[in-house]
Amino acid sequence: MLPRGLYGRAALILLVPIVTLQLVVSVVFIQRHFADVTRQMSRAIVLELAYLAELVEEAPDREAALARARTVGGPLALSVAFPKTVPVGEARLFYDLSGKSVTATLAVGLPGFVGIDLATSTRLVRVGLETPHGPMEVGFDRRRVSASNPHQLLVLMVVTGVLMTLIAYQFLRNQLRPITRLAAAAEAFGKGRAMPYRPAGAAEVRAAGRAFLDMRARIERQIEQRTLMLSGVSHDLRTPLTRLKLELSMAEQTPETEAMLRDLADMEQMIDTFLDFARSEALDDLGLCDPADLLLRVAERARGMGGHLEIGDMPSGQDVLLRPLAVERALQNLVNNALRYGSRAALGLSVSPGRVIFTVEDDGPGIPADRREQALQPFQRLDAARGQEKGGGVGLGLAIASDIARGHGGELRLGQSTRLGGLRAELVLAR
Repeated sequence: MLPRGLYGRAALILLVPIVTLQLVVSVVFIQRHFADVTRQMSRAIVLELAYLAELVEEAPDREAALARARTVGGPLALSVAFPKTVPVGEARLFYDLSGKSVTATLAVGLPGFVGIDLATSTRLVRVGLETPHGPMEVGFDRRRVSASNPHQLLVLMVVTGVLMTLIAYQFLRNQLRPITRLAAAAEAFGKGRAMPYRPAGAAEVRAAGRAFLDMRARIERQIEQRTLMLSGVSHDLRTPLTRLKLELSMAEQTPETEAMLRDLADMEQMIDTFLDFARSEALDDLGLCDPADLLLRVAERARGMGGHLEIGDMPSGQDVLLRPLAVERALQNLVNNALRYGSRAALGLSVSPGRVIFTVEDDGPGIPADRREQALQPFQRLDAARGQEKGGGVGLGLAIASDIARGHGGELRLGQSTRLGGLRAELVLAR
């Protein structure tokens, strides 16, 4: 039930104490203080009304009673009349909390009390009394029984609370902005983007920002060192391999030399695959490209090699920030695997505001559910499950695709194809 965002939770932490404090002050102070003041003022008016009622009872007739009441009520600021109808019961507005105390005090202190009207006018109180000469109505100013302008305290509390909340929220927003920038930089780095970031804000936020920059630098150095190491190994291995190929090509052509040449070709292919895996996150830079164009290029290349592919409906004309060469290499690996272990493949594309999903399905034997996670690990060959007679690589095709997907803030998901019955590979990339 709590807000999920940092701004919402911080605002909740800020607002709850302020609202609670105002409610406590309102209930404890306003309810008790103004209720006590109202009762004390109402008791004073009860004495005046009781004295006025005694004078009316002692009068011989209504005219004399009215004259006596007006003579005494004038100096006391009480208006007296004997109308045909007087207030009966309680007429009070729903928000008039002090009026309830006034009614209760008058009802207890005046034996002839029959009703009170507090709703017709908020500035006038009309009280109905039963006398020997008939119903009598007494009117007086509301300020004589209620504290004047009790709402001013509420308005002052609310206005001050809102003003201080806005000021505190502005300060809080300035303190939270560096955290949001740090989160954005971390999210961008998870998608393979190096967003400019400079630590700012409180000391703890600055420390977290510096730790993030150090971590990002170490990761980038590690990737660069891995690429340089494998590039150096590749360069060192290509020299003796080239020498061996040259010597074998000059030797007498026999079945043994032809087998050796095939082994050398396999070794060169393995070296190239290792380099692709090492450079999977650094093939090219980010750029806007159409995912549909990438998928069509991969499909044309596969068809040129004799592969049977089916392409479904694809949204086109939607530019997405991707590494086009890396994504194309990942798709090429997935399509090659699909055609190696199956006779045909189906390609699909889905673009949403938050992600891009490339789908590659085949009609091959698939991968068991308990071995799909293992299939994404480097140098894992599942030829027993996928068919050794179809040929095999070095176990890096799916690993490279998965590594490229993680570099884009996504993942490579393997499942069962309901359309073709084989493997279903989804290359999910974050936008």
